Amino acid sequence: MERLSMRIPENAAVILKGLSEAGYEAYVVGGCVRDSLLGREPKDWDITTSARPEQVKAVFAHTIDTGIEHGTVTVMIGKEGYEVTTYRIDGEYEDSRHPKEVQFTSQLLEDLKRRDFTINAMAYNPDRGIVDAFDGIGDLERKIIRCVGVPQERFDEDALRIMRAVRFSAQLGFEIDGPTKEAITEKVQQLENISAERIQMELVKILVSEHPEYMRLACDLGITAVVLPEYDRIRGVSQYTPNHIYDVEEHTLRAMMNIVPDKVLRLTMLMHDFGKPDVKKMVEGGREIFYKHPEVSAAYAEKIMRRLKFDNDTRTKVVRLVKWHGLKYDASEVSVRRALNRVGQDIFEDFIKVQHADIEAKNPAVIPGKLALLAEKEKTYHKVIAEGQCFTVRQLAIGGLDLIRAGIEPGPLLGAVLDKLTEAVIDDQRMNNKEKLLELAEKLKDDPAVFTPKEDFFM
Repeated sequence: MERLSMRIPENAAVILKGLSEAGYEAYVVGGCVRDSLLGREPKDWDITTSARPEQVKAVFAHTIDTGIEHGTVTVMIGKEGYEVTTYRIDGEYEDSRHPKEVQFTSQLLEDLKRRDFTINAMAYNPDRGIVDAFDGIGDLERKIIRCVGVPQERFDEDALRIMRAVRFSAQLGFEIDGPTKEAITEKVQQLENISAERIQMELVKILVSEHPEYMRLACDLGITAVVLPEYDRIRGVSQYTPNHIYDVEEHTLRAMMNIVPDKVLRLTMLMHDFGKPDVKKMVEGGREIFYKHPEVSAAYAEKIMRRLKFDNDTRTKVVRLVKWHGLKYDASEVSVRRALNRVGQDIFEDFIKVQHADIEAKNPAVIPGKLALLAEKEKTYHKVIAEGQCFTVRQLAIGGLDLIRAGIEPGPLLGAVLDKLTEAVIDDQRMNNKEKLLELAEKLKDDPAVFTPKEDFFM
């Protein structure tokens, strides 16, 4: 038992003291101990105790049964809630996720034995210090992720721990020890038993960590082959073009590292080139091209994010950013207005961040010029917005009702005319005048070319 001291929140200390005065053992446990020892601010303070759930409820005035079948009661101190869980021993696991039964115990060590990694299997009490039965402190010093006990048994209990190993490695910059790695490769197929929602949560945590490039490790260990096979397809895909010196995987990893740790943006950079293997072609001179890869990548992103049960808002933003990340446009106001029309103002600043990250992961020889052009585009974008320039149907000086009154039937023709009017105004802001637009609409309604789709250009 280590005599190191830790600072814990006042309310957590109140709970420990209350349980102790009632005759029970109680410790803060797991991630909060780990993070405190690393000098990080813990997000949650979980408490483990020898008291049974009904005994915990008897000690405190305000509790909530949040997981009482597994021994967990939330104790409310004012408006703050703390999860208090009885020491337990898990029964046999049949589905790589849930124990068939939970048995309560009075022994802290028995509870710590069932935890995933040594750095998460430490407990602390101000009176007794740190309980570190598996050398978690040593592994923190060595920067090692190591399973408690036999790794294969820990992964049999909950296969998601396979991804959690990579997640902690990415968050902390730690290595996974040899036996734990071997057990991961041996047990990785069990991830098929884990729900899409839980896979999604761990994937996102890896991506928004300090080391999103550890996705390479997830691939090396066979994890992506099970949960994200689309990633494996970009490994080793060459890019013989003036813009690139890295293969698609290396470019992807660097692009993720170049952008802020935001869920939408990191997911976008992860998947922005997933379509390249499908469209890769070699042209004269040995150069390789990836025509319309953003659109193919967007289709992959849509499929993946539905499969992993992402919320609609995240999915639609990522798919749109992937689709448009390669849009070619220059720094003129007309070109920026057209880009705004295609991409959408709501995600345009994210779109600029995506293009910036993409550029920085290209051939160093082309980066300065491309970044300088992007800076000019961003400057123009702010000018267009500040001046209230028109680039959408909603900003036109006329609306659908005006066109109906002018004799254009509601339906596809009406929508097509409005689109063409918007394109005309994007080209020339002076056209955003009711009379001029009605005059142009009169010509467009009988022109078969009105249904010609917009043309877009991709890298």
